Amino acid sequence: MAESKKCDGEESVTLDLLKKKMDDFAKERDWEQYHSPRNLLLALVGEVGELSEIFQWKGEVPKGLPGWKEEERTHLGEELSDVLLYLVRLSDMCGIDLGKAALRKMELNALKYPAPLKNDDHGNQ
Repeated sequence: MAESKKCDGEESVTLDLLKKKMDDFAKERDWEQYHSPRNLLLALVGEVGELSEIFQWKGEVPKGLPGWKEEERTHLGEELSDVLLYLVRLSDMCGIDLGKAALRKMELNALKYPAPLKNDDHGNQ
């Protein structure tokens, strides 16, 4: 369950693996006492703020981040990771299976925002 899987020769990380690693990390430091849902949410919001700062004065940024320096990409990866890890920890402390909740939400969004019907005559209208 909390293992990584191989995908095309690369290690694929699961939410269960991150959840276990975050739980172990907190236990090893005796930080569980501080990991209430409220505290984790506030920490998550702080990390989202740090993530926002990276984009604050860049204007519109194209997909793939062309022109970004490697250290900027590394910093972005670190802040995205902080957000993800706090989100995984928060969901765990709330007893929410984040993967299942996300899939359910995608299904609800598909019902709320259905894709346009595709024309079977290959664009000839």
